[in-house]
Amino acid sequence: MNRSIKDFVTPTHRLLALGEPTHLEPAFPWVRNDLFADAVSLGFRSIALETDRVAALAVDDYVQGGAGDLDEVMAVGFSHGFGALEPNRHLVAWMRAYNEGRPPRERLSFHGVDASTEPLHAPSPRAYLEAARDHLGRELDLASLAGDDELWGRAEAVLDHAMSPGATPGAGRLRLLADDLVTALHDAVPAARDRRAWLAARTRLQAGIALLRYHRHAAEPGDMGERQGRLLGARDVIIAENILDIRAIEGARGPTMLFAANAHLQRDRCRWSGHGITSEWTSAGAIVAAVVGEEYAFIAGALGRSEAKGLAAPAPGTFEAALGEGAWGLFEPDGLTGEARADHVPGQGYFPLDRETLDGCDGVLYIPDASAVG
Repeated sequence: MNRSIKDFVTPTHRLLALGEPTHLEPAFPWVRNDLFADAVSLGFRSIALETDRVAALAVDDYVQGGAGDLDEVMAVGFSHGFGALEPNRHLVAWMRAYNEGRPPRERLSFHGVDASTEPLHAPSPRAYLEAARDHLGRELDLASLAGDDELWGRAEAVLDHAMSPGATPGAGRLRLLADDLVTALHDAVPAARDRRAWLAARTRLQAGIALLRYHRHAAEPGDMGERQGRLLGARDVIIAENILDIRAIEGARGPTMLFAANAHLQRDRCRWSGHGITSEWTSAGAIVAAVVGEEYAFIAGALGRSEAKGLAAPAPGTFEAALGEGAWGLFEPDGLTGEARADHVPGQGYFPLDRETLDGCDGVLYIPDASAVG
């Protein structure tokens, strides 16, 4: 066991994926902050979190020294409620302070890898497509094709394929126009005077196209397990596309640390069962690892006890128990034996280690007692 990230980073790694087994335990983002600071000393120049990529543009502007205050940035720059987490606030403040006075090539960048989707919600693509249109100075009436944003954002549009606007003639026309905007945006890049503005417009356009695709999947019939797996898989494809794009943007400056749920970053396929429904899909990590090979490294997060979340110490014979007690640390997965713990409940939002995840990871971040971190 050790607490240094350098033993898990090789010269070939351009993406270091740090997973967490639950979003509901702040011990993991606190440790992430420490590990990212260590990674920066090794040449890392960016971090990408499981939050909406478009919203995260506001965070990156701030850490680059842009106007605004930290409270505002935390409110608008994160999705899924992650702006309220204190360790995320500390990360953003630390990155801004680090960047002060440094040349652009040495500054740290902040990214999101996710879409602004929830299990029962996916927004309209209209605003994202209009942002790209406005950047190009085009006159396209996208609003009349998209219709009421409420029709896209309601829960029924995800739960019931017949209520989804994703397969309407208007949505089909939007997809064709979005393809035209991609061509126009890339045609304009040689003359672009502001690379950051061009990249921001492209990021918004990519988000709009991804949402059109997501809603098209929501419009396809099938039983609940099949449809849920399809939508979860579509979300992981979006995450994988974003990760690969961030790698292309940041690769020349240095490696990138990723931070998201284990399920998104693991190399094995994802499986979920509950309420009589079973779903399976390909994780973003499996996609990215297949594309970039040895450039990708995955460290799986594991948790022992969490008093705040009602999670007791792991029982003997489990993988977590085999990792021992004491301070948090980084472990090699080779030779770790045991079985998956079964003492958690759905409300804790916790996913324990299993054999498949361990076989596909390059290390384990284990926090035996969450109350000792923070």
